[in-house]
Amino acid sequence: MEIKTCKKCKKFFNYVAGPYICPVCKDKIEQEFQVVRKYVDDNPGVDMNKVAEECEVDVQQIRHWIKEERLQFSSDSMVGINCERCGTMIRSGRFCASCKTKLTAGLNRAFGLNQLPDIPTHEKKSSAKMRFLEN
Repeated sequence: MEIKTCKKCKKFFNYVAGPYICPVCKDKIEQEFQVVRKYVDDNPGVDMNKVAEECEVDVQQIRHWIKEERLQFSSDSMVGINCERCGTMIRSGRFCASCKTKLTAGLNRAFGLNQLPDIPTHEKKSSAKMRFLEN
């Protein structure tokens, strides 16, 4: 394990994986997320600035949860973020459905996955038997 400095509290911690945030700060962020999620569920149609103000959470953190697809506002809410590819307003994630489809198709073509792989077929032999190795 490595020793890193937490980006939030600036304390040293044993780094395993993920962002450079100590376990204490990760727990605090998770608690904030639960508060925000409950507030959004209880108040459909609320805007992001109101959520940030009421829950005392940074707007950038709320945007991060939306991009991670952990948080999604109701369809009647004015809250949304822009697709990183085309700029269309979306409710969660990084890309709109159309861009996801195009990106997936492009990756499949690049890796040659647009064709079904040749799967070898093995015929069962009627004389197939279980065999044992002798010492």
